[in-house]
Amino acid sequence: MEFTVYRTKDIELIEGCKKKNGQAQKELYTQFSGKLYALCCRYIREKMEAEDVLIMAFTKILDRIGQYKGEGSFEGWMKKIVVNESLTYLRRNKNMYLETDISAADREPDFDKLESHLQAEDLLKMIESLPAGYRVVFNMYAIDGYSHKEIAEQLGITENTSKSQLSRARTALQKNLAGLEKDLIQKSI
Repeated sequence: MEFTVYRTKDIELIEGCKKKNGQAQKELYTQFSGKLYALCCRYIREKMEAEDVLIMAFTKILDRIGQYKGEGSFEGWMKKIVVNESLTYLRRNKNMYLETDISAADREPDFDKLESHLQAEDLLKMIESLPAGYRVVFNMYAIDGYSHKEIAEQLGITENTSKSQLSRARTALQKNLAGLEKDLIQKSI
């Protein structure tokens, strides 16, 4: 079992939320809503829809906070709820099409040239532009650390489909990076 050491203030905040204290709930939202909203946005393209999912996730967090036993990361526990709520939203709205053809990347991009120009924001935009199925599997595997087995269970797909979607997402990202590299070379000429 993993135990996480919290500051007294964090423990008081969690305990206040367990007691349905409105001020503690507001403080929890203020402290974590930015990070959790960014997490929603990685799964859901439309900002207003991501906000709706965040509100639904926070409702579940506050309703289920009594289930958190202080083992492991509280933020990680909340993130899992947000990811699950995002996936539920995508399934409910049928925005997640797991099969989309994409042509293979023409060549490997020169990551050394790109490194000096590529910002984290640019990479997030590239991930956001992926088809929904690719984006969800890429986020779950590469960013949130889920295994292919866990992804398959969460999305109701096979492990091979998860692996295939990840491979296609990587190929699409490589193609986008190669295009960015080409643009940078043309601008420098």
